[in-house]
Amino acid sequence: MTGDRRLATGDDAALLTHSTASADEGRGSPVARQCYSEDQLLPLSAVSQYVHCPRRCALIHLEQVWADNRATAEGNVLHEKAHGGISESRGDLKILRSLRLRSLRLGITGVADVVELHRREPAEGGVRIPGISGTWLPFPVEYKRGASKDIRCYEVQLCAQALCLEEMLCANIPDGALFLGQKQSRVGVVFDDTLRAETEAVCLAVQQLFAEGVTPPADYNKRCSSCSLFESCLPRSAGAGKSARRWLDRQIEGLCATNEYTSGAMLQPLSPAKGIAK
Repeated sequence: MTGDRRLATGDDAALLTHSTASADEGRGSPVARQCYSEDQLLPLSAVSQYVHCPRRCALIHLEQVWADNRATAEGNVLHEKAHGGISESRGDLKILRSLRLRSLRLGITGVADVVELHRREPAEGGVRIPGISGTWLPFPVEYKRGASKDIRCYEVQLCAQALCLEEMLCANIPDGALFLGQKQSRVGVVFDDTLRAETEAVCLAVQQLFAEGVTPPADYNKRCSSCSLFESCLPRSAGAGKSARRWLDRQIEGLCATNEYTSGAMLQPLSPAKGIAK
C-alpha cells in the first residue's frame, strides 16, 4: 500500500459496501466502542509508518515531509505493478486490485493492493460480496519491497486491512499474506489475538499523534542511515533530551558571558607602555 490519497481504480473497488457492524465487537478491545466520522479517518499507511518509527510517521503525515531513495523508488515500482494489473477470475478464486477500505471503528482508510476472494461455504467463513454470486472468504495480500527480517510493521498494516474488511463485510478473516519483492515470495500472516490487539492499539496511538500534532523526538538506531528522511529527521541531533529551547538558552548564556567578559576587560585601567615615562 502506497499513498492512501489515490483513487481506487476499476469497478471492483466499489463492490464492497460498508457496514457499521464489526466482527471484533465483544473482543474487549479498547477501541471496540469507538466510532469515528468520515472526516476523522486517517491514512492506513500511517499505521505501518508508526510501527516502523513514530517520528517518521509524524514527519510524513503531520509535517508533509517526503524524500525518495532507492528503496522507496523500488517499492513504488512494485506497487504500480500490483495495481496496474486487471482483476481476475479463476473458478473458485477472484482477485480484486486497488480496493478501497475503511474502518469507522479504527478511524482508518486506505487502498489494499490485492484482495483475493476464495469461494467458501458459510460454515467455512464464506460471506456474500455485493455484486458477486456465492459466498467468499477475503484474503488480503500486501506487496512490499523489503526482505523478511523486519516485517512487523507490514504485518500490522496487513492486519489493519483485514480488520477493515471484517467491519465492511461482517466477516471473520483468519489470515493474509505479504508478497516480498526482494525474494519474490509470499509470507503468510495469521491474524491472531496478539496481532489484532497490537494493530488496534497502534490505530489508537496514530489517532492520538494526529490529535496532538507534535512530532516525537528521534530515536537514533542502525535503521536511521537507510531512511529516506534521514536529512530531514536529523536523528543524531533531534533525539530525546535534545531540546531546541535548551540549545538556544545555552547559546544566549554563552553570548551573555562573552559580553560580560568583554565589557569588564574594557573597564580595566590601561597599563603604561614600556619605555614611556610616567
